Amino acid sequence: MRRTHIGFVVALLLLVGACSSDQLEPATFEVRAVDYGFEGLPERVAAGSTLTMFNESAVEVHELVAIRLPEGEERTADELVQLPPEELAAFFPLVETVIIAPPEADGFPVEGTGTLSEPGRYLIICAIPTGANPDEYLAAAAEAEGGPPQVAGGPPHLAMGMYGEVLVEG
Repeated sequence: MRRTHIGFVVALLLLVGACSSDQLEPATFEVRAVDYGFEGLPERVAAGSTLTMFNESAVEVHELVAIRLPEGEERTADELVQLPPEELAAFFPLVETVIIAPPEADGFPVEGTGTLSEPGRYLIICAIPTGANPDEYLAAAAEAEGGPPQVAGGPPHLAMGMYGEVLVEG
């Protein structure tokens, strides 16, 4: 009988350990921007976690835009980035943070701080036009007063696959 109790206690401790190790703690995650994707973008983080970004591209300027999706939004990131531009733009008021990084440089926040404070699903995109001149883009961003900079270039990087999703758990 005593051996059964010890087995039960060991099983209980293992269960408690497994549950507690599944709980997320806020942390800082460095995301690397490449042409055209995000590397090191975590799938799930704790509320209060911070994203930073380093741009590994030698030519393109990149951004990390974190958009908190509304509760009940069930479309995947793949489906959302296929929306017509005006429909995707309807989510832009929900942007929590924007980090811009010149080629081969650390990013800096231009909106928010990089911290994802509210639980929920976040769409992560880079909407910079392909081939945009980095100096022109950074100058336009400084003058944009919160709106998207208007610069010449091709389709946005998200059309080339530079997007992802992060689940923020509270």
